[in-house]
Amino acid sequence: MIRIKRVYDPPAPEDGARVLVDRLWPRGLRREAAALAAWARELAPSDALRRWFGHRPERWPEFRRRYLAELRARRPALEALAARARAGPLTLVYAAADATRNNAVVLREALEALLAGRRRAASGRARAGASGRARAGRRRVSSSAASRARARRRRRARGSG
Repeated sequence: MIRIKRVYDPPAPEDGARVLVDRLWPRGLRREAAALAAWARELAPSDALRRWFGHRPERWPEFRRRYLAELRARRPALEALAARARAGPLTLVYAAADATRNNAVVLREALEALLAGRRRAASGRARAGASGRARAGRRRVSSSAASRARARRRRRARGSG
């Protein structure tokens, strides 16, 4: 489970590993009071994106889109944080005043998508292991080639091909 929480809120036992996801250290906060397991500076939005956003609500959709693009470019760091989430409770902590429009919200979304994708891939491999053995010897075909082949079969079935 991945939670998000303001870094200024007191730590709780259910937080699990608390990871700061801001590029800058929060103002007025002592390191001991933060009770952090890690500081994932490398997963914070770039300085340029952070300055551009400025926590202006009207810029939120575009900030979210740009930040997700930045996160895709930082896949190894994202996967390392996802591994930490698989190991136990993870709380992403942030300093922003807005609880619904901040980088931790987007980062949690990206992590959950990554974790869900792994679960889907693992369950797909398990299903293919039982029923896919007969298909194992078949040649792999690109999706566009496969769709052209399906279209040819449909035309033949209708008698127009």
